[in-house]
Amino acid sequence: MRRLALLLGIAACGRSPAPEPHASPAAAHGHLSLERRPCFGTCPVYTVTLERTGAVIFEGRRFVADTGTHTASIPAARADSLFRALDAAGWFTFADRYTMGEPGCEHFATDLPSVITEVRMDGRVKRVEHDHGCRDAPAALDELERRIDQATGAGKWVGR
Repeated sequence: MRRLALLLGIAACGRSPAPEPHASPAAAHGHLSLERRPCFGTCPVYTVTLERTGAVIFEGRRFVADTGTHTASIPAARADSLFRALDAAGWFTFADRYTMGEPGCEHFATDLPSVITEVRMDGRVKRVEHDHGCRDAPAALDELERRIDQATGAGKWVGR
């Protein structure tokens, strides 16, 4: 009997715990934040944060329907899809800044809002500051910012 207990104990030590059914290795590593900054008008001012697991945090500051901090979640597969889309669109190859006076921003209009987006995934980090007055910024950057808002459901707190 002792021998059986010893053998069962040794066999159990070599096993890895079963993975959780909703967790995936890709979903475990990723975080992004999008901060919409003020303009000289009533532009919404907020930050939305998304974990690759699907956790969403919205922090509304000004000109939004819901100020304060709000949380939600989206399916992890939807979050992962957004992270993959950012990578596929070349997120990590964008310039760090699309603002007045920076290379790649020769045509500039004032008084427009700016967006700061930071993406952390798979050991990489990229922060992009995008002033919407920079007419030379890649169109893909605008589209990715919209996709982040859409995927996180930020519109329900912004009121648009």
